[in-house]
Amino acid sequence: MTTPTNRIAFQGEPGAYSHEACRKARPDMEALPCRTFEDVIEAVRSHQADLAMLPVENSTYGRVADIHHLLPESGLHIVEEAFVRVHISLLAVPGAALSEVREAMSHTVLLGQCRGFMRRHGIRAVTGADTAGSAKEVASRGNPSLAALASPLAGEIYGLDRLADQIEDRQNNTTRFLIMSRQPDYSRRSDRMLTSFVFRVRNIPAALYKAMGGFATNGVNMTKLESYMVDGVFTATQFYADVEGHPEDPALHRALEELRYFTSSLDMLGVYPADPLRETQRQDA
Repeated sequence: MTTPTNRIAFQGEPGAYSHEACRKARPDMEALPCRTFEDVIEAVRSHQADLAMLPVENSTYGRVADIHHLLPESGLHIVEEAFVRVHISLLAVPGAALSEVREAMSHTVLLGQCRGFMRRHGIRAVTGADTAGSAKEVASRGNPSLAALASPLAGEIYGLDRLADQIEDRQNNTTRFLIMSRQPDYSRRSDRMLTSFVFRVRNIPAALYKAMGGFATNGVNMTKLESYMVDGVFTATQFYADVEGHPEDPALHRALEELRYFTSSLDMLGVYPADPLRETQRQDA
């Protein structure tokens, strides 16, 4: 029997937003940084970690590139989702003043989320490899005119001062993460469960339309449906879907049975509780 490691793997440097997601969702576990998403998955498969924390989409910038290709082939199972608000801080070496900062370094996506603040303070954007890596670089250079845009956690880890907090243009900017495990957990752990799966439709006319009909007629809410090519072939399309409910719910059970009739493959990725922030966002919409 394999001994649990009590580790959760994430992609990026310590202080990355994925690291923050680990601390929020699993504060009792050691966070294990990995270079790539593939490395995160392999860390769990090889028992270096018990869980993987993977970002799948951002409320401002959409889905994370390539992640949906990796999920079906990972051999892992979704056991939870975690929503993390993206709060951005301007981080500089100790003793630096905001008036001294001339440049700010970060991942290009984060730079695009702070345009208003940067413009007001006359700060030029500098592209870095990632957010936490930029904080690490700023700390190593020791230049008070160079700051980083990253999480408060990154500032804590690399010993930087927070010159300004929550400087993002959109205060509701949120990233959705999936927590994945080697073993599935199909137990009903909440009143609001989600089911994720991937499928390919059969080569018949209007197959996708017919496949989706079962969800409409059974009143099942589909919160996400995305398509992507498989193996770089235009004619091979796979669909990723999130729906509300548990597969044992009569309505979802009927919808999935109808879906199976019109698909050439259907693979379950996970059954898991909805993050409470999901309902908050629905009410705010």
